[in-house]
Amino acid sequence: MMDKLETHYLGIKLKNPLIVSSSGLTGSVAKIEKLASAGAGAVVLKSLFEEQIRKEAGTMINNANYPEAEDYIMAYARNNAVDEYLRLIEGAKAKVDIPVIPSINCITSREWISFAENIQQAGADAIELNVFVLPTNIHDNGSAYEEIYIEILDALLDKITIPISIKLGQHFSNIPALINKLHARGAKGVVLFNRFYAPDIDINSLNFTSAEVFSSPADIRFSLRWVGIISSLVPKIDICASTGIHDADGMAKQILAGARAVQVCSVLYKKGPEFVRQILADFTSWMDKHNFENIREFRGRMSYKNIPDPSVFERAQFMKYFSSMQ
Repeated sequence: MMDKLETHYLGIKLKNPLIVSSSGLTGSVAKIEKLASAGAGAVVLKSLFEEQIRKEAGTMINNANYPEAEDYIMAYARNNAVDEYLRLIEGAKAKVDIPVIPSINCITSREWISFAENIQQAGADAIELNVFVLPTNIHDNGSAYEEIYIEILDALLDKITIPISIKLGQHFSNIPALINKLHARGAKGVVLFNRFYAPDIDINSLNFTSAEVFSSPADIRFSLRWVGIISSLVPKIDICASTGIHDADGMAKQILAGARAVQVCSVLYKKGPEFVRQILADFTSWMDKHNFENIREFRGRMSYKNIPDPSVFERAQFMKYFSSMQ
């Protein structure tokens, strides 16, 4: 018999749809154990950054006294960073009985791809590709940037057999078309959407600083529309909703729209890992209130294709609602 909260994401069975997203919350085995004990359905490990590997190698090279050491130092820095990450995967898999999904934050398909097989051999259940290339070249069109995602996915699929999900930003000219391409090339899932670092300006010190790093419940509006649309237009790809999910209500909304799982982060920084229990308890109560025996009964019930007026997902202008207001 199917458990009440059971779901499948990337072909992997989860005991519930709540995944703790890539962050400092998942940066050590001890922290992951606490999240698993609180009831998390899966964890996405703190990201291994392609740029971080390059920066560490560059610093060591700059401090070296002889140029012929460059190749050795570059290889050492890469291997050292990856070995530490592999130990995190292996340690987590040895201690918890929930899926462990490494996150690779990358901008190219170069050196780091060679370590993908090691990540798979360490016991990773899947890989989440966290890709973002800021379009700053005025001579490139949008498709040139989309091809970077395809290139990275293709290179990774040549190395591993475990499922791959891609965490996307929302700044694409045609999100459904891109996701359809990614699925056709072999991606098993997408995470909608990434929350990127945003700069701010301190007008007193005249320096750059970071904007608010945590999401708010209102941020769910950025992904809810596209979860509902993509789950209908590209139904065979698994969707994990991210950003703005702070409670059971947000979780229920995204699954009603068609998500198979959700990622939670900011609220756990604010309320601690134990808050996972509260979200799951409230979500179960909501299901009981509506007499849902399992998630399959209502997932996608409010998606683009399953509601009487799908245009509610398409409306973008406030004037359609507030034109009569004075």
